[in-house]
Amino acid sequence: MAETVTIEGQTYLKRNPLGVLGLTIITLGIYGLYWYYKVNEEIKRYTKDDTISPGRSLLAVIPGALIIVPPFIAYYNTANHVVDMQQRRGIASQISPVLVVALGIAVALATGAYVQEHLNRVWDSASMPSAGAMGAPPPPPPPPPV
Repeated sequence: MAETVTIEGQTYLKRNPLGVLGLTIITLGIYGLYWYYKVNEEIKRYTKDDTISPGRSLLAVIPGALIIVPPFIAYYNTANHVVDMQQRRGIASQISPVLVVALGIAVALATGAYVQEHLNRVWDSASMPSAGAMGAPPPPPPPPPV
């Protein structure tokens, strides 16, 4: 279900977005919480940003839900980290942090699948053999057909 990719000596999981959704439903949300922690841990390792705290993000989602607002701030921040990663890799189609929050409000289960899909794009881009450093520009587009 998950493919392991190695980027700069670190391993990351390319998870099937529908698998994330299905496991979250089957486990009544438990897998979704585990997934959210692991994704934030991977983002922290990839970006080398020590201000990212997977534990704090998870706490914002679990007990923070009693206050209503913290989970949506946590989802928004996680999506912003993914946007940052996509911009560094030169990925044109980027995640929408506002849509992540809207999914969190309307259909919380779908949030994981959407975020994972965009995170997989980063892992694909970064694990390509020709991919250079994290901030390397994307390869030039192919010439238009004649």
